[in-house]
Amino acid sequence: MSGGATVVCAYSEVGHACLDTLLRIGADVRLVVTHRDAPGETVWFASVAERARAAGVPVIEPDDVNAPDAVEAITAAQPDLLYSFYFRQMIRPRILEIPRLGALNLHGSLLPRYRGRAPVNWVLVHGEKESGVTLHYMDAKPDHGDVVGRRAVTIERDDTALSLTRKLAGAGRELLAEMHPRLLAGSAPREPQDHSGSSYFGGRKPADGEIDWSQPAEKIRNLVRAVSEPWPGAFSFLDGHKLLVWWAETRPGEGGTPGEVRIGDDGLPRVATGDGALELTRYAFADDGPNLENGDRLG
Repeated sequence: MSGGATVVCAYSEVGHACLDTLLRIGADVRLVVTHRDAPGETVWFASVAERARAAGVPVIEPDDVNAPDAVEAITAAQPDLLYSFYFRQMIRPRILEIPRLGALNLHGSLLPRYRGRAPVNWVLVHGEKESGVTLHYMDAKPDHGDVVGRRAVTIERDDTALSLTRKLAGAGRELLAEMHPRLLAGSAPREPQDHSGSSYFGGRKPADGEIDWSQPAEKIRNLVRAVSEPWPGAFSFLDGHKLLVWWAETRPGEGGTPGEVRIGDDGLPRVATGDGALELTRYAFADDGPNLENGDRLG
């Protein structure tokens, strides 16, 4: 391989895994661009900045990657390739034009499906059985450019956003280790996306975790696992007290008024839904809430 100077824009678990992979395969990483941890955010993932500094790679943490100082630093690195791995800012065309061989993003879904924000959560909310990662060229539209490669992962019924993220990190490692040398050698595939089959989802907020008990039990369970720890959690209310549901199991055939609580023989609360009941196997009030009792009504 000739050349190979690389700039990496990265954050979070997948960002750390992909940067680590590039360093392990001997990539010439000249600069890492990352984010400062947001105040109040639960930081459960390894630090991109620490991994870069341990390898002697310069790190910048701009408030805006498209600001002149950041653009100047990226330009000065003279990259052949620029990667974005779970970087949270939209990288504008001015930067995408800098690397000689192109700028690529690793997206956490099998594009063109689930473009946009929080794909790991959305695929679980929708009960998908498969997801994966896609390495693609970046252009002016998010998750829109030509595809270099994909790696699929199976979603098990008990996968959470955390376990699925770790699967995606492993898939990203494999895909990047294969495609980085091929990109430098000019032998990597390049396939236009089928935009007619695309779907797009926006970002998610903690408030999106509120449970609608009129929904079927399986759908509510999917929400629970999509936002369980270390995400903010699915929740409901009892007399103004916020109840966080971290894990639950469906109990088909059991009915009642949606939101109504029945305590099972095992002592666990079962909440009636629009179809079946949901047994709350791990839950907690956010404050000093009361114990759940027969006949309580959540909502």
